Amino acid sequence: MVVSTVATGDRTIGVPAEGRVDPFGDPFLRTRFAVPSRPATFLPRRRLTRHLGQALRTPLTMVNGSAGAGKTLLVADWIATLDRPVTWLTVEAEEQRPGMFWAYFLQALDASGTPLSDRVHVPADPSRVSRKVLSEIAEDLVGRDPAPLVVLDEFDRVSASRIAEQLEFVLQHAGSGLRLVLVTRNEPMFSLHRHRAAGALTEIRDAELAFTPEEAAALLELHGLSLPGDAVHALVERTRGWAAGLRLCALAAQESPDPQAYLKEFEADRSTVADFLLAEVLRRQPRETQDLLLRVSVLDRFCPDLVNGLTHRTDAGRILAELHRDNAFVEQLGQGWYRLHPLFGEILQTHLRVRSPGLEADLHRSAAQWLRRRGTLPEALAHGAAADDWDFTAGALVDDLAIGQFFTGLRSDELNELFSRMGPEAVGPAPELVRAARDLAQSDLDRGMAHLHHAEAGLAGEAGDPAAAQLSWALLEAVAARLTGSPARAEQAAETADEVRPEIPAHLLDKHPELPALLLTHLGSTRLWAGRYEDARAALTEAAECPGGAQTVLPREESMGHLALIDYLNGWPGRAEHKALAAMTETERFSLPQPSGTGIERLVLAAVAVDRNELGRAQSLIDEADELALEIQDPVQAAGRALAAARLQLARGNTRAAVASATPAVSTAVASPWAEGLERVVASAVHLAEGRTGTAAELLRQLPDDRPAWVVEAARLRLAAGETDAALDLLDSLPAESRPGPAVTVRAALVRAQAAAQRGDTETARRLVAQALLGARRERLRRPFIDAGRWIRPYLAAAPVRPLAAGWLVPAAAPPSTAGPAGSRPAVAGPPPAPVVVQELSEREHDVLRGLAQMMSTQEIAADLYLSVNTVKTHLKSLYRKLAVNRRSEAVRRARDLRLL
Repeated sequence: MVVSTVATGDRTIGVPAEGRVDPFGDPFLRTRFAVPSRPATFLPRRRLTRHLGQALRTPLTMVNGSAGAGKTLLVADWIATLDRPVTWLTVEAEEQRPGMFWAYFLQALDASGTPLSDRVHVPADPSRVSRKVLSEIAEDLVGRDPAPLVVLDEFDRVSASRIAEQLEFVLQHAGSGLRLVLVTRNEPMFSLHRHRAAGALTEIRDAELAFTPEEAAALLELHGLSLPGDAVHALVERTRGWAAGLRLCALAAQESPDPQAYLKEFEADRSTVADFLLAEVLRRQPRETQDLLLRVSVLDRFCPDLVNGLTHRTDAGRILAELHRDNAFVEQLGQGWYRLHPLFGEILQTHLRVRSPGLEADLHRSAAQWLRRRGTLPEALAHGAAADDWDFTAGALVDDLAIGQFFTGLRSDELNELFSRMGPEAVGPAPELVRAARDLAQSDLDRGMAHLHHAEAGLAGEAGDPAAAQLSWALLEAVAARLTGSPARAEQAAETADEVRPEIPAHLLDKHPELPALLLTHLGSTRLWAGRYEDARAALTEAAECPGGAQTVLPREESMGHLALIDYLNGWPGRAEHKALAAMTETERFSLPQPSGTGIERLVLAAVAVDRNELGRAQSLIDEADELALEIQDPVQAAGRALAAARLQLARGNTRAAVASATPAVSTAVASPWAEGLERVVASAVHLAEGRTGTAAELLRQLPDDRPAWVVEAARLRLAAGETDAALDLLDSLPAESRPGPAVTVRAALVRAQAAAQRGDTETARRLVAQALLGARRERLRRPFIDAGRWIRPYLAAAPVRPLAAGWLVPAAAPPSTAGPAGSRPAVAGPPPAPVVVQELSEREHDVLRGLAQMMSTQEIAADLYLSVNTVKTHLKSLYRKLAVNRRSEAVRRARDLRLL
């Protein structure tokens, strides 16, 4: 039986334990030696107790986490699994005095059944704990087997460096005779780096203490609550897996009539979570630190310089470092930046509004100005909007030349949401330019044009040097010109941009490469609308080659799509397909979500698919383009859709639907010659099919005669109307230097072949059909031969022409016999063979393809590849496009045919 004699200060044998007193004569508090009990809803976490098992092999273990992180209960749960004595001591603040600390330390060893011998003497006077006393303690521990396991809970209350130094001295000189576990909110004043380097330290920190979504779901189940997986993930994200936050939320939800709704939408500032954080974290801080925390609560992230600016202090760096070290819900982001725990931030913001009404807006305004000076525009805009300072916010966007971001697909949704809160009281060129950008980006022409006019008027009367605003206005003017089909207006906007660009600092222009890329794209689009193909090609090629990475993805994609359309209109379907596919994969190179462009590249691919008689694929591509361009009213896109849809309907024999599809559903300032030409060709074909040859001929005379494609279309229809000489005269009128593409030359050769066949010149007809087949085979152009009608079938069936058509146009085996039943005839192959893959699959697409072959679901593929389901869906769309299929089974079959699997 062990006793303590206060008079002499020596530990001796003979006095009952319950009669012991501390060095000041007060009884020892036995509750300080008791291992805390675990509540019924406690969740054992085996991953952490397994980690704590290393504490039996290392002299020092530290469990370091914020208030309510579950440190104490974790260690208590681990202790319950051990088959050995454990010494537990809950430290209190008054034990800053070394003598008191060591008295309780030795008493805790006694209480656990592992007392030190009577050689150890602790003086009654707390100030007389000497190196000799510490050496006696360490010497008594040396060689103990098993070594005493001592847990010091709430060790963060020991702020005296002297006690930490003494304890580390004992730990060092006890050798393997002591296993020390520190449970603390902050970094103990130990030489942790030495223990870490020697492999003598076991650490569990805040990040490891955080609950995983699976653990959170299990904890909620213990409280009788069940949430869907996505809701559990959202709750863990909001609480950062904080144990006390999850438990308090669960307890409160049990009292709610709708627990699931409570957990999804609970207001942190009006809950027991708020009470906990205010009591355990905020009110424990000095008054100046409390003020700092309240002020930074308006920030998503902060650094010492920014905090000094908001608090009018100079020592924010030291305070933030201490708060982070003490796990006071201040998280370090790296490179000198910090953020508050989300729940703590919500609670502090509410507390700020109560304690200092009106201060929040001033803090946002100061933060916005500080961030603007440092070039951090997105955060500056967010704080300017939060301060309701729209003159500053709109001005910052315009002065930074960032107005083009409304049209790049990267931050457009974010900017739209932010400026949707701007009221009519904000006036001036900058707010009007922002309003115009928002409306034009959503194709709201009337409102956008009105705001653009107001901005122009404001700029005319604005003093100073508004070069950035003028350049922003020029961009928006080019957007308006494109949407209204106004080439002259676009040219004027481009000239204005060229005039003001030299006045803009070079670093600002370099920062926003999307601005010239967008200007060139809009200029090229209006030139294409006007039928100025080569001028359009020059602007669009420059836009497609613009640097800028992700910032210029959308203008590059749209420019390549427009260039593909020019190639198609000039009769080069292969080139058009190559450019259109390159446009579609532009976003994939940067792993970005598909931006909401016009979808012009899909329409070009649809038109090419019609020429190849791949009608199902053409319809799928048109549907994709319609979905992508739901909000867009671009004349070129509308005309491109009319082109693809009308030709598809003609190929299907739906003449009335073809006529309805051939007219672009837009109103423009000037007409487009090629769009009007399409309408006349389709209408002429329908009139001809219905026997109105005169009406058809009249429409054909109105076609432009400077485009080989339209000349050949007119010649084909005139020949069908019986005007053979007129048809040949049209073809002869084509200038030799026009160099049309194969889609034009093939049709021209077939018109001449049909004319020769009608005149009985079989040899010339056969030669011309062979010439057409040679030109069409590489491009897989099937529609010209299908549209040719009955006259061509005997030529395709007979040698030497048949080998040129076999396999891709007519069946390769058993050519149709002319000696069959009456009325039988050789036929152009029905469903065409699938085209070869026009672009190699990426490595990730190969992985997804293998998953398809194994009959895995999208979710299973995502889990197997550690990707999100949306990312897998993006890869699937790209995979289907490259394999020219629409379904999983088709993709696998096609891949096997091509030996990709």
